Amino acid sequence: MYEDSWYNFVPDHTHKRNPSIPQASGHRRRESLLQPPNGSKQPDVVEQLEELYEEPETTIDPPEPTLNRRAKSYSDFYHVVRAQLSKDAAAAKKRRRKARDRNLDALVVEKLDKADKDQELRRLESLDTELIESSHQEYLLYQDQLEVTERHLDTLISDANGALDLLTHLADSFRAVESQTSSFQAQCDDLLSEERRLQKLADEVGTDLHYYAYLDGVTRRLNAPGASRLVNHESFGEILTNLDACIAFMAKHPEYRDAESYLARYQSLLTKALHLLEVGFTGHLDRISSDLAKQIVATQSESARHALAYGRFEGMVFEADGLVANAQRVIRSCYDELGNPIPGQNFDYYSNTALSIFSSYTDVRDRDLRPMTQHDLEVFRKEAKEINAETACRNFIKQCYERSYDEASLFAKIFSIDPQYNVDPQSAYAALKAHPKALVNATNISPIATTLQSVLQTSELQTVCNLLGWITNEYLLLEYDEEETRYSIHCHDLTARLLLEHLWPLTDNAFEAEVTKSILKAPISPDSLKIAPVVNGVASSNAHPITKRALELLAMYDQAMPKERSSSPVIFRVVQETILAMQRAESRLRANKAANPEPDPDLFMIKNLLILKNGLVSLEIGDVRSHPAAMQHFSQIWDALSPQNWLGLFRGILGGSLPLGLWSSAAGASPTANGKAIPARTQAQPEQDANEKLDELLRQNIYAFTQRWGTLINTARSGKHGAKNLVATEKELDEKLLTAFGGQPEVVAKLKEAIQINAQAQKEMKAEKGVR
Repeated sequence: MYEDSWYNFVPDHTHKRNPSIPQASGHRRRESLLQPPNGSKQPDVVEQLEELYEEPETTIDPPEPTLNRRAKSYSDFYHVVRAQLSKDAAAAKKRRRKARDRNLDALVVEKLDKADKDQELRRLESLDTELIESSHQEYLLYQDQLEVTERHLDTLISDANGALDLLTHLADSFRAVESQTSSFQAQCDDLLSEERRLQKLADEVGTDLHYYAYLDGVTRRLNAPGASRLVNHESFGEILTNLDACIAFMAKHPEYRDAESYLARYQSLLTKALHLLEVGFTGHLDRISSDLAKQIVATQSESARHALAYGRFEGMVFEADGLVANAQRVIRSCYDELGNPIPGQNFDYYSNTALSIFSSYTDVRDRDLRPMTQHDLEVFRKEAKEINAETACRNFIKQCYERSYDEASLFAKIFSIDPQYNVDPQSAYAALKAHPKALVNATNISPIATTLQSVLQTSELQTVCNLLGWITNEYLLLEYDEEETRYSIHCHDLTARLLLEHLWPLTDNAFEAEVTKSILKAPISPDSLKIAPVVNGVASSNAHPITKRALELLAMYDQAMPKERSSSPVIFRVVQETILAMQRAESRLRANKAANPEPDPDLFMIKNLLILKNGLVSLEIGDVRSHPAAMQHFSQIWDALSPQNWLGLFRGILGGSLPLGLWSSAAGASPTANGKAIPARTQAQPEQDANEKLDELLRQNIYAFTQRWGTLINTARSGKHGAKNLVATEKELDEKLLTAFGGQPEVVAKLKEAIQINAQAQKEMKAEKGVR
């Protein structure tokens, strides 16, 4: 804070004194009281002052920069500056006081002369001035900084005001320009809109012109000498696409100039292009066939033939990948992946080409695989003679199904479609089916049916039923834990069509012939009219032979057919012809005019009709047996036959107030054997007539049987002369019922109950007549 010369002037002055010159007494310095206690005098030598420990000198350099919080406003800045200045002034004042005290205490100098005093005073004044300036230096610095900041802020305000004035002037100028150019802008917008309209019109004209200009180029390409090679490249697909677009455009705009002429020419070019593809694909197949057919004939191994017919053939076909891709494109233009037709402007052109390609392909495959097909037929005929017809048919069906699956997979790979069953005549399935060949494929199952029919027509009916039952269970019905595969689905479809179109009609015809032979034209011998005892508790053991054969036919038909065909006309023809045969037998028994004929015709009819009804009910509920051990459905049959009030109906019939037909119709509706309501006879379906007829005959015979035996019971109870007693009559009734229904106590009990009801009704009617 102070200069070095100020601290050093005392020692310099001391050194300048001459020690040899005595000092005047008046100016002698008083001895110091700090003399040693022994009083010894020290040499009068002024030692140099020790270094003063003062605070570091304050410099006038600018203060070190500090990161102070920026004032948010002028008032904040003012308070901060004022507080800092007060703090600095107090610190400076404290330092000056301490420095002055130390200087005054430390400086002990001898009395100087006047000149020296003046000089010293001047020096002291200069030092005071320097001290004052030094003490005010910090405040001056802050003052200068504030002045600079103020000038800078004034400059910023002035510049901002100038910029704001400039922006205001520019905004006014822009508004003036905008107001002056609004009309010009509107005209420009109109011009731009017109330009866009003209551009769009030019594009449309150019696009429409393209459909006209394309004709010359494509005509030259398709009529060029090497046009047949186009079908092997992808550019051929582009030609077909462009031709489709041109034809669609001309058909959509018939009002355009020469549209009809261009449409006809484009269609002609499309026909020519498709013909080139057809010729190219057919030639490719012929080249493959000429090489492959010889190898198949020369090979005797079945595995080697299979590899040549499928693996090698597929590889050779896809050597011309461009040709195959173009063929797939043509086929997919008219059919989807399942062979369903895709309607379109050019469907007829593409479908005709597709049919031609399909025909060429099937011809080549049938010709190449003929050795394999002939070998399969020879094996089938050999097994049919040496083993049996059923085993031969099973093996042949398996072989044909595998061959058909392989053909379907190859066809799908080459043509990119998998035709499914479709009755639409425009579908791919119908197109392929219209060209039957000897080779079995997904659409051609006629070879299987023809081969099987040649053997089954001469086989027994049981063999046919066994084969149909095996096919149904093997391929139509899947186990609950069996997963569906492509092969199983394919076999399921083949089996459904094979059965529906061929084997089911064959089986129905065979059953019709058997019904005619064993039921319609069967002779009725006198011995067959007798009711023999039941054997081994089997209810049908003592039935008439015709009834037994009818049950056998019902069981075989149920074995061969699914339950959905249980309402087939064959079933009801069996029932109807059996009923007619039983009526013929009944008429022969009624020729005996005895009061109690043997055998009883009504009991004979009840026995055989109940057996037939029980077998028919078993068939409908899916529980058919060749020889059912008992009439397990008798309760259901009896409930269907019995009216709600037997006694009232018996009395009405006996009294003549109710006709017998009313009981037969059961008041217009009665339950059928399967528990469903039967509508009135006028609304009955044809397949329900056989059931109703059977129920009606059962009711009539039950009524006649119970009426006759009710009369015999009442006569025995009356004790008339010459009549059998009640015990003998009931014994005779028990013998007849036990002979006919041995082992069937429920049937015997129901018939006895009906006889008692009828007898009671007769007794009540007789009593009423006596009262009258």
